[in-house]
Amino acid sequence: MCGITGFLDSTAQINSDSLQAILERMNLTLRHRGPDDSGSWVDASAGIALGHQRLAILDLSSEGHQPMSSANERYVLVFNGEIYNFLALRQKLQQLGHSFRGHSDTEVMLATFCQWGLQSAIQQFNGMFAFALWDRQERVLHLGRDRFGEKPLYYGWLGQTLVFASELKALAVHPKFQPEIDRDALTELLRLKYIPTPYSIYKGIYKLPPGTTLSWQGEAHHPSPQSYWSIKAVAESGIANPFIGSEQDAIIHLDSLLQDAVGLRMVADVPLGAFLSGGIDSSTVVALMQAQSSQPIKTFTIGFQEDTYNEAQYAKAVAQHLGTAHTELYVTPEEALATIPKLPTLYDEPFADVSQIPTFLVSQLAKQYVTVSLSGDGGDELFGGYGRYLRGQSLWQTVSWIPTTIRQTVAQALTRLEPQTWGRSSNDGRLASLIKPKLINLGYKLNRVSEVLRAETPEILYMELDSDWQEPSAVVIGGKEPQTIFNTQQHWAALPDFTQWMMYLDTETYLPDDVLVKLDRASMGVGLEGRIPLLDYRVVELAWQLPYSMKIRQSQTKWLLRQVLYRYVPLHLIDRPKMGFGVPIGDWLRGSLRDWAETLLDERRLQQEGFFNPQPIRQRWTEHLSGVRDWQYSLWNILMCQAWFEHHF
Repeated sequence: MCGITGFLDSTAQINSDSLQAILERMNLTLRHRGPDDSGSWVDASAGIALGHQRLAILDLSSEGHQPMSSANERYVLVFNGEIYNFLALRQKLQQLGHSFRGHSDTEVMLATFCQWGLQSAIQQFNGMFAFALWDRQERVLHLGRDRFGEKPLYYGWLGQTLVFASELKALAVHPKFQPEIDRDALTELLRLKYIPTPYSIYKGIYKLPPGTTLSWQGEAHHPSPQSYWSIKAVAESGIANPFIGSEQDAIIHLDSLLQDAVGLRMVADVPLGAFLSGGIDSSTVVALMQAQSSQPIKTFTIGFQEDTYNEAQYAKAVAQHLGTAHTELYVTPEEALATIPKLPTLYDEPFADVSQIPTFLVSQLAKQYVTVSLSGDGGDELFGGYGRYLRGQSLWQTVSWIPTTIRQTVAQALTRLEPQTWGRSSNDGRLASLIKPKLINLGYKLNRVSEVLRAETPEILYMELDSDWQEPSAVVIGGKEPQTIFNTQQHWAALPDFTQWMMYLDTETYLPDDVLVKLDRASMGVGLEGRIPLLDYRVVELAWQLPYSMKIRQSQTKWLLRQVLYRYVPLHLIDRPKMGFGVPIGDWLRGSLRDWAETLLDERRLQQEGFFNPQPIRQRWTEHLSGVRDWQYSLWNILMCQAWFEHHF
């Protein structure tokens, strides 16, 4: 795992020393991603500069140094990630006459490009990666990203210069960079907690979508990313070509495939372990790791004193059953709160998933013992683990039979009165002070009901239920929601039911732009490599061939994955309600974080900065403090933006 950066100046009018100086400044900002080695390569005649910060995982010798040139000198590569099937590719290439000086997957990538070319080569990679490949013969720069977006890659044009980097902070130090906040992207962040691909917080700077490449030769026209793999195509193909076999066949096949996916991700020349929450996904990964290891696997869990957020005791029980070398750390509120000032630097665009805090803490814990840690991310999207998959279908079945005109009329009636109005009819006095908050809360619940009734399609219902701010454009001054997959129906996969559509859309959006961003930035912030076996593309393709009944059965989620896990861990250690990976941020905002939040949400400050309309924010802040409403998530979105503005402007 590493950090990459660079640029192609099509004017080719910058001398080598200047190219090198710019590149070194960009490279230095990514040192946390790769503290073991730093490398650069420039060619002033072409205007190209490639930089790399290395976290050494495979081939710790200098033979793994990047930027790396191919044996025939045609290509120069900087690469972040891992190619898990590199040994099989290496063997195939050796049979075709290639020889290797070292043992790194980077060298195998270069030979694969030489043998088959960009598009054919990338199809053969099983891994997580973001790369920049300079073709010296054709004088073209290729950027590429893995199928699911496990590794980040930002890019954009600054005049006649194409810049790219693993993180925005590297682009920000390029002398041509002129930051301008994209208010439309900011609007979408308030709805989703994250800025969706292809946008970033800065106008003109984009995320390269997962499963795509982009190639540029310096022409005036700016090319668009080209897809080599898509979850849309995989989902549609899986439905059209379903798994043929019994349930027992499916269990055996998934078990075998997961064993291979986990085994490939256990190859490393440095200490390796795993995050363990005690839930279905992480327990499955750890069980399969331990089944393939002669030594106890190192596992890591953090716990909280608040029972609502604590899974440490479940993780400990699973670890004891499997015989892992388990380390747990109970985090105090003070330790958790101490991470908050680091967030604007770790996530160098606003990011507001509150589980960013425990993810950073468990990464910090693991880094004390290992350099690579496997994670169970991806299981919810692939095997139907989120509660909304049950709730969404149930809600839509409840209301969809009502004629649309009637639903719209009732919804309008329910929203005619503001929630606060429900409390105004109570008289003054002690009894009224007890009743008033309950009436206001009832008003909000009825407003929520109206949102369900107002939804004309199940897809709109999904967006309403999954939004922290239902009308974010009313909060961001000068902002409007941009075109995304959420509002571009022609880009949706054609799937037979609402639940599978939600699973597909989460894999397309929430997984790469929230879950994987969170893991990458938290782990790389401490120099730890995170690996995700459940996102082996073969596992994903199988998951979409499985019938719905093998994913969700009688209100039980992840049915098939559970059957695999029960082969290694008894049912009584696993079966319990899903908790998630959160922190009591709502209570903290009323307590130890109150002064910090009040400063960032000050009405005068909001007015002077000019990004947000203060009125709806102050209203939610007041209601949250009073306990009338729990607005922790929508307020956290604003607070993460404000903290980011404070740090970067």
